[in-house]
Formats: sequence, C-alpha cells, structure tokens
Amino acid sequence: MYFLGLNRKYMVIKLAVLLSLLSFMSQAEPLDLKNQYITELYIADTNVPWGMTWLPNGDMLFTVRSGQLKIVKKGEHQARNILGLPSIAIGGQGGLLDIVIHPDFTSNGWLYFSFSKIDSNRNKSTAVMRAKLKGMQLIDQEEIYVSDAYNAGGRHFGSRLAFDNHGYLYFSIGDRGQRDLNPQDINRDAGKVYRLHDDGRIPSDNPFVKNESAKKAVFSYGHRNPQGMAKHPVTGKIWIHEHGPRGGDEVNLIDKGKNYGWPLVSYGVNYSGTRFTDLTEKKGMVQPLWHWTPSIAPSGMAFVTSDKYPNLNGNILVGSLKFGQVIMLKLDGTQVINQVTVKDQLVRVRNIKQGPDGIIYIAIDGQGIFKLIPKLK
Repeated sequence: MYFLGLNRKYMVIKLAVLLSLLSFMSQAEPLDLKNQYITELYIADTNVPWGMTWLPNGDMLFTVRSGQLKIVKKGEHQARNILGLPSIAIGGQGGLLDIVIHPDFTSNGWLYFSFSKIDSNRNKSTAVMRAKLKGMQLIDQEEIYVSDAYNAGGRHFGSRLAFDNHGYLYFSIGDRGQRDLNPQDINRDAGKVYRLHDDGRIPSDNPFVKNESAKKAVFSYGHRNPQGMAKHPVTGKIWIHEHGPRGGDEVNLIDKGKNYGWPLVSYGVNYSGTRFTDLTEKKGMVQPLWHWTPSIAPSGMAFVTSDKYPNLNGNILVGSLKFGQVIMLKLDGTQVINQVTVKDQLVRVRNIKQGPDGIIYIAIDGQGIFKLIPKLK
C-alpha cells in the first residue's frame, strides 16, 4: 500500500508538471515570426531615409541623410521637399539625421531635428535645431545645441531624439571616432546622451550642472554611437541602443549621471580582431540590458503598443543594418529576455517607428519606407 500511494503521488506530480509545461507552451510567443508579416512599399527613396515622425493631422515627416526633409500628406503616397533647412555637412555617416515634434506641437508648432554641422575649418560635429513649419517652408530656426566635438572624420555623429513625459528633450551624439578622448570625459562633448529643456536651456537637476568644467547638458556618458532611442510607453524612461565595434552592440536603459562604460568596458573587439579592453564589466559602470555579439549594427527602435500586432505588442522592435532584419526584443518588465527575428532579407534597416495609425513603418537604405503588414490568415 505504501508503494502504491507513492506511485500515485509521483503520477500526480508528473501530471502537474506536464500541464504546467503545456500551459507555458500555449502562451509562449511563436519562435518563427518571419512568415507572419509582409512589407508593403509606402514611399520610395533611393537615398538613406533616417528619421520619421508624424504631425497631429496624420502627415508624415521624414529626413533623408543626403540633406532633404520631406512631407507625405495623409492619404497620399508621394513625398514633397520642405525648404529652409540650414547648411548641412553631408558625407560619411553625417547629414540630416533624426526628427521629432514637440509633445505640445498643436499649441507651439515646434519640430526638432539633428544634423552634422561644418565649421570654417571644414571640421564637422553634431547639432540640434528647432524650427516651425509654415506651408512647405521652415521658419523661426533656432540652434539649441551644437556639440563642441568638431573633427575631420565622418563617423559616429549619432543621432536620435526623444521627448520624455516631462517635456525634456533627449538626444544622442556618438563618440565621433575618438573613443579614447570623448566618451569617458564629461568635460568634452560626444559619446553622450544629453537632456535639455525644449528651448535649449539646461535643466537645473541635470547631473553635472554643479561641475564647473563639465558639459552641463550631459545626462549620461560612456556611449559609442547610439542610433536607437525611444521612450518606454509605461514607465516613460528613455531607452537606447548603440553600435559596438566588432560585437558588443548594446541596449541600455538611460539613468541620470550613469557611466555606460565605453571604451573601458565592452563585449566587442577592434574590427581587426584585436582587443582594446579585457573587461566586460566594471564597478560603477552600467551593464547593458542586452548585447549582440557578433554585431547586428542596430539602427532604429520602437516600442510596440498597437493592437494590430498581438505577437509583438509590449516588446521592442530594432532594425539591423548588417543583416537587413527587423528583430523583436522580448521584454519582462525592464529586462530583455529573448530575441526573435520578425523579418529578414530587407537590406539595411535604418529606422523603425509605430505611426499614429498603429502601423509599423520601416525605413530601408536605398529603397524607402515600408509598412509592416500582418498576413491574412
């Protein structure tokens, strides 16, 4: 009788484990999402479409790195050029970069964009400007930040822009290819994430405002070249991803005054394969929430909140320049727990945004902007 009872006990435990496993499997995301979506061309463009945003009336604005700002009227499928841009240094990784509108655009009409700026010595740096749109012309232009990171190189300008829930503007500037000078030095621009008031004033609670020699707009440092930035739809916190060298691309949750390690800490190596650091973590430096080794060359980032994509909702989409993919990062709170490829064979994915219509838009180098469409069952 004792052994019979023991066997029954084990049978009950095994049945419970099996039911639990079946329940988990039924709730788990499918491992293969690549056949669940198609891409549909929205706007053709043979250059590099970089930033995307929408006006309250549904019109899309998008930037082209070669120096054009374009508008697509709601319901149309053709883009028109907007005039009145400042002088832009085009070449290498530089040009006209990201664009966002003010959270209260309906009242004040401000839009913000980043671009590479050239000085009298033909050196280049990253700048952020705000302006208003009158018809097809930019007016009331104001430079609200010009980074003092001029050099002749054409690399690592950044740059992404995002507003938080309190109306602060965040933007990223890459290390400008000077990893041993800029990212770890708060007295120098570049290799940083910045925070400003909407008019360019320095917030009084920025982390380094009391440091006499520091760049007062700096919010976090130790970054290489962030080309993804988005506000979390629930917490309102700013998330970024950034390019590593050969490996070590990172996803980071941005916190005030924190050091994210570059180049003292990295999961990557030089492009030649040699090492520049033996450290992947160090006290006082923030570990990434996720990293890619080998590198995927991430660009563009969006939190999915649309009910049009039940398999993606609540997670992050990231574009891959290197592999031409759209990748979903599965979230559990503020932790990234897994990744799944949503689409591949897309050439170089430059940006991803969720539009006000709930559709995911994908900008692809040399092709234009596409919609991500669920397949009909």
